[in-house]
Amino acid sequence: MRYYLFAIPLIFLFLTACSNGNDLNIDDEPTDEDKNTTYNNPVIPSSLPDPTIIKAADGYFYLYATEDIRNTPILRSEDLLNWKVLGTAFTNETRPNWEPNGGIWAPDINYINGKYVLYYSMSVWGGGNTCGIGIATATKPEGPFTDNGKLFRSNEIGVHNSIDPFYIEDAGKKYLFWGSFFGIYALELNDDGLSMKPATTRKVAGTAFEACYIHKKGNYYYMFASVGSCCEGANSSYRTVVGRSENLFGPYVNKAGRAMLDNEYEVLIQGNNKFVGTGHNSEIISDDAGNDWILYHSYIRSTPNKGRVLLMDQVHWVNGWPEVTGQSPSTQNSVPVFE
Repeated sequence: MRYYLFAIPLIFLFLTACSNGNDLNIDDEPTDEDKNTTYNNPVIPSSLPDPTIIKAADGYFYLYATEDIRNTPILRSEDLLNWKVLGTAFTNETRPNWEPNGGIWAPDINYINGKYVLYYSMSVWGGGNTCGIGIATATKPEGPFTDNGKLFRSNEIGVHNSIDPFYIEDAGKKYLFWGSFFGIYALELNDDGLSMKPATTRKVAGTAFEACYIHKKGNYYYMFASVGSCCEGANSSYRTVVGRSENLFGPYVNKAGRAMLDNEYEVLIQGNNKFVGTGHNSEIISDDAGNDWILYHSYIRSTPNKGRVLLMDQVHWVNGWPEVTGQSPSTQNSVPVFE
């Protein structure tokens, strides 16, 4: 969710990133000789908070993140491990400006009606009353993106700290979920996905949560969210949690049947002796072997000055619930399977 000053130049930030044990340059695509059977966390050892990912029609994965890199970084990968920096979603001339001096946080990428639609938060730190959610569109996942302006501000929608958007389609309708520590809310969008239907707002989770993501599997909807402090370096308490429901709008509950509306949950990922502040997960991506993978950010406990680096772990489904082994980040794991 949160925002950092974007003081590190793009080229410097990613100069040594993305190799995962291979001597790949950031601008190189992996070859068969480069591919390993295991990878190490972090996937990218540079700051990429609040990742969102889409697999585009060209077969590549595209990743977007909170703008530690000004104007919102865009990266591309064939395998979720080796990433190439393509540039940014905006330029200084095209970036949104409806929240003066605001940063672009927690984007959410989607493909809607033949366009790539990027929902984004725009805020200054502490600006919970005037922050809000905007929309940008592009014909290609790498952009350029054209800003469509704000969808709403906190003081217009009646939900304080209105950031962290998440888009989902269900039963032929389009919805936006959002919220940060003042409740998770949802509303219905019009069919273009670019405007909202009036008087459709409803609360679906309590005040412990932000950065929600909903994944449908079998008969259940699973709400992933983050709790705790995101941005205090090695002192961060951020962790990824989950609840489930048979209905998109809840009630979402933990294994004991206690409701996320009452701030109950199951822990999915929390810190360990190497990583801390594990939260704001991406979409779940399935590989060609049917394995599910989740990306999220974390600090390296010993070097928190690197920022919130990109981690990835496999999600296992056990008795109808998602689990990450040990409820904490792996150091090394088998690579995803992509033919």
